[in-house]
Amino acid sequence: MPTLVQSALAGLVLAALVAMPALADGLKDDIAPTGKLRVAIAISPAGGAFWSTKTEAGYAGVPVDLGKEMAAQLGVPVEYVVHQNSGQITEAAGKGTWDVTWLPKDPERETRMMFGPIYEVADATYIVKPGSNVTNFATLDQAGIKVAAVNATTTMRGAIAHLKNAKVTGYQTYDEIFGLLKAGEIDAFALSRDQLNKMAQKIPGTRVLDETFKKTLTAVAVPLGHSQALTFVTKFMTDATTNGTLRKAYDNNGLKDTPIRTE
Repeated sequence: MPTLVQSALAGLVLAALVAMPALADGLKDDIAPTGKLRVAIAISPAGGAFWSTKTEAGYAGVPVDLGKEMAAQLGVPVEYVVHQNSGQITEAAGKGTWDVTWLPKDPERETRMMFGPIYEVADATYIVKPGSNVTNFATLDQAGIKVAAVNATTTMRGAIAHLKNAKVTGYQTYDEIFGLLKAGEIDAFALSRDQLNKMAQKIPGTRVLDETFKKTLTAVAVPLGHSQALTFVTKFMTDATTNGTLRKAYDNNGLKDTPIRTE
C-alpha cells in the first residue's frame, strides 16, 4: 500500500506532467502565434553581428543562425521577415508581423519593444570619402559637410546628437550610401567601425576616423506585451553565450576574429 507521502508525490508529478504541455502551448502562443517563429532581419552586404545577407539558398547572418536555433528549441518552423534596416524593424514592432529580432537598442526603441541580453557592443564612427581633408571629428563637424546614416537607426540618432554643424541625412539602405560615398556625393558615413573598416577595403582612398562617438549595443528583442517570449529569449541568449551557439553563429558568418562583447 502506498503511503500518504508517496501518494502526494505521485500526485505532484502527475500534475506537473499535465501542466507542461499547457505551459509549452502558452509560450508558443506568445512567441510564435502563427505556428512559425517569424524572425525580423535587415539585409545588407555590410555583415557583422546585426546585418544579414541574401544568398542563393536564402539568408545568412548571425540573426539568421540564432533564429533557426531558437525555432528548433521551440519545435516550430522558422520564417525570416526581411527589412531594409533596423528602423523598419522598429516601425513594424507593434504591427504583429514579427516575433523576435536581434538589433541595436536605445531608449527610443525600448518604448516599442522589450530587450533581452546584449550580445554585441560596437564602436560607432565615420568613414570619409576619397580625397577628403577630414581627419578627425573636429574637421568633420563643419557647416556644409554632408554625413549619411541608415535612416531611423540608433547610429543615425547618435550622429545627429554628436554633430552640431555638419548635416546628417538618413537613407534607407547601406547600398545606397555606399554608392554615394564611392561617387563622392557625400562627405562621410556613420556606422560601426568594423563595418566601415570592411567598406574602406572596397573604396580606395576612404578613411575611417580613429575616434568613437557612440557605443552601439545589440540585443535580442520581442514586441511589447510578450512577457513569456521575453523570458524565453533571455534564457536562450544567456545559454547561447555560454554553450557556444553564439560563437558558432559568429564563426559561420565571417566573424571568427571578432570577440563577443557583452555589456
